[in-house]
Amino acid sequence: MSTIKVQNIQHTGSSTNAIALASDGTCTANFTNRTNKNLYINGACLVNQRGSSSTSEGYQTIDRFYVGSGGTNEAPTQAQVDVASGTTPYTLGFRKALKITNGNQTGGAGTADFMYLKHTFEAQDIANSGWNYLSSSSNVTLSFWVKSSVAQSFKAYFHTRQGTEYQYPFETGSLSADTWTKVTKTISGNSNLTFNSDNGLGLELYIWSFLGTDYTASSVTEDAWSTYANAARTKDATSTWYTTNDATLEMTGFQLEVSDHATDFEHRSFAQELVLCERYYEVCEGGMSVYGTSGTYHGASTQFSTKKRAAPTVTRLSDTLSSGANTPAADNVTTRAFRALAQSNAAFLQFQTVYSADCEL
Repeated sequence: MSTIKVQNIQHTGSSTNAIALASDGTCTANFTNRTNKNLYINGACLVNQRGSSSTSEGYQTIDRFYVGSGGTNEAPTQAQVDVASGTTPYTLGFRKALKITNGNQTGGAGTADFMYLKHTFEAQDIANSGWNYLSSSSNVTLSFWVKSSVAQSFKAYFHTRQGTEYQYPFETGSLSADTWTKVTKTISGNSNLTFNSDNGLGLELYIWSFLGTDYTASSVTEDAWSTYANAARTKDATSTWYTTNDATLEMTGFQLEVSDHATDFEHRSFAQELVLCERYYEVCEGGMSVYGTSGTYHGASTQFSTKKRAAPTVTRLSDTLSSGANTPAADNVTTRAFRALAQSNAAFLQFQTVYSADCEL
């Protein structure tokens, strides 16, 4: 029997090892099809429980993606849109994207103006990801697809939120107008980072369509960790996109993985992504039919489909009532209980209520 002794196995056309062999007889391999590698939730922008379009700030359309702005003359529009057929993201299996449309910023690019997209990761999801984030030789890699109607580069940064806060500024690189581009960024660990194994806010990724000079500085070092500085988050940002009326920015295919390079996107089913999203926000409904006596409350409750990250804020979205019932009232935020009051003797109460449960980070 023969034995082949090598340290690494690599394709002739690659600069990356496919298999690395260790002296203790173990090995590591770069698989592109491993499961549960993507730390992003809803990275393909499939789930939009709140709606398809909004001019309000916050979590309004694509689940787990927050759109914010400040100092604007007109609020931007965020929306879930279709990826056009024939484009490279489409041929790779992407069908939905998040689109930000700039308003008419007649006041120009003010020093305190800003507009951004944010995704937040739970601390325990980073702590238990397999990334040795305290080691500079251990890496995570971010990748996503982006298309801008204006040719320019955009600023971004990672922001840690536990212990001493740190930032990792970088940029997308120059984008051609109306052209889908894949952005890839590999980030090394740092001995000063802190991620607790809890459900708190751990890591944020900000992608800025614009950031005014109140928050930027030429002294910022990109592609390196440094202590977070509110007035020096990134280098000065290009304002062309921001000052162009109705400029657009589309993004999809977000992936953050423990790797020193980007691998193929992990496509999950809509059902899988929905359950992951419902940990933070869920739209649910329930109700009952019963004969009532005047002045008597009759109630019903429905458990959430998915256990929440924390005790949620429950909001009644809509009610469907028979003529014999008053509007239901929410009684219990953890089980989303509700009740209705009979208005007359022997009234037949039929009511259904739709609630949202929100415990976003």
